Amino acid sequence: MNVKIASAQYDIGFLQNWQQYQSKVERWVGEAAQQDAKILLFPEYASMELASLFAEAVYSSLSKQLAAMQALLEDYLGLFQTLAKKYQCIIQAGTFPVQTDSGAYRNRAYLFMPDGQFDYQDKLMMTRFENEQWLIQSGEELRCFDSEYGTIAINVCYDSEFPLLARKQVEAGANLILVPSCTDTLAGFHRVKIGCQARALENQCYVVQATLVGNAPWSEAVDVNIGAAAVYTPVDRGFPDNGILAAGKLNAVQWVVAEVSLGACATVREQGQVFNYRDWPLQHAFVMRS
Repeated sequence: MNVKIASAQYDIGFLQNWQQYQSKVERWVGEAAQQDAKILLFPEYASMELASLFAEAVYSSLSKQLAAMQALLEDYLGLFQTLAKKYQCIIQAGTFPVQTDSGAYRNRAYLFMPDGQFDYQDKLMMTRFENEQWLIQSGEELRCFDSEYGTIAINVCYDSEFPLLARKQVEAGANLILVPSCTDTLAGFHRVKIGCQARALENQCYVVQATLVGNAPWSEAVDVNIGAAAVYTPVDRGFPDNGILAAGKLNAVQWVVAEVSLGACATVREQGQVFNYRDWPLQHAFVMRS
C-alpha cells in the first residue's frame, strides 16, 4: 500500500498564549493534509516551545519548566487527538517530557490515530545532556504500533544510533521507523542522519527523520536546533541509489513529503541485489580470533 508521509522541519518559537500554539500546530497539520499526507512526523522536543507560556523564572530553568509543563499535557494530548481525527491522519507529535507516577521524567513520543486512539514510545537511550543536566530518565519498553498502513515503530533521536533496537522492531513487523530528532550541532544532526540511513540499509525498511530547527535563546534546553528532515530507504533496486527518497534544506522551515510503498520492503528482502535483512543472523556465526 502506498502512503504519503510528511516529516517536519519544525521551527521552535516563543508563544504568547495557548491559542497561538494551537493555531500554529493546526496550520502545520493542515498544510501536510493539503498535500495528501496520511502519516505526519514532528521532531523531538517540539513541545518545549510551550515552556515559553510560563514566567521567565520557569522557562529559563531546566527543572522548573519540566514541572510546569505537566499542567499542559492534557491539552496537548487533546489537541493532537482532535487534529488526527479532523484530518484523518496518523500524527507522531514529536516528544513531550512526561512526569510518571514515580516522579521521574521520560521523553515520550505519542502516536495519534485517526480514530482518536493514541499510544506512545518512550526514549530508551538518553544523551549526556538528558542524563547529566536535565535528569530525564530512560523508558523501559520497546514498542510497535499497528496501523492501516502496516506496523509502525518509533526511535527517538539517539535511539536510532543503536541497531538492535530497530532490529527488534523490524522483526516484530515494522517496515516504517519514525525518528523524531532534536540536535544542537551539525555533528549531532549527522550522527542521527547516519544512524537512520544505517537502520534503513540493515533492515531494508523506511526510516523517516524529523528535525527541530531555529534558535530559542530564552531556553537552556533547546536554545540551538540544527537539521534537515528526510525519508530514507533501502539501498537496492527499486529505490534511490543513495537511499534518500526526499530531504529538506538544512535549517529551513518546511514539510518534507514523499510517497512510500511499504509493501516494497518485502519485495526487496526477497528479490534485492543483497539480503541485508535476511543475512542479519549470519553475523552471529563468526568467531573472533586474535
